[in-house]
Amino acid sequence: MNSDIINKLEWRYACKKFDASKKLSEDKLTMLKEVFNLTATSYGLQPLKMLVITNAAIKKQLVPISMDQEQVRDASHVLVLCREAGMTSEYIIDHFNRIEATRNTPRDILDPFQEFLLTSFSEKNQEDIKLWMEKQAYLALGNLLTACALEEIDACPMEGFEPAKYDELLQLDAIGLSSVLVLPVGYRAEDDFFSGLKKVRRGVEEVIIEI
Repeated sequence: MNSDIINKLEWRYACKKFDASKKLSEDKLTMLKEVFNLTATSYGLQPLKMLVITNAAIKKQLVPISMDQEQVRDASHVLVLCREAGMTSEYIIDHFNRIEATRNTPRDILDPFQEFLLTSFSEKNQEDIKLWMEKQAYLALGNLLTACALEEIDACPMEGFEPAKYDELLQLDAIGLSSVLVLPVGYRAEDDFFSGLKKVRRGVEEVIIEI
């Protein structure tokens, strides 16, 4: 298929070895921040924040709590996708106030939806809310991976890390956050063996069902 986006997605892979000497430009980094912010989330609530780590000493400390994956040390930046500690009524009300301020939407339209969400979340247990927020982080990860591919930025999505130890090292508890996913970004090393391997996928005819 002759499609630029398909070619870019063919180009991307989970980078196993970054060139530590190559850094993302400020423009590229700003673009990734905007991509994260523009990610679709359920109800538009954005129960996420993203930590951007450039400090070399901190990146080195992340290696042993990332299953010794050296990508976190050598990447240009390490993006840590975090969820909020919880979903409070104040958070929901702030969201609707933001809608009102941004769109000038009348309160008689906003209030019923606001009340629906306040009631809905008050009836959920904390584990269900935590799981819901973590799912939103995966939406953001997908968006970031696609943006990286289109801009030819290498990335390595990681679940293989110790969230509790990340939270402790990065002092996330103090700002009401918990780590969910890690995404080192930068540029591949020339000797990364995996960069030249063909993709292994089941095939469109096997994974697509048309009705």
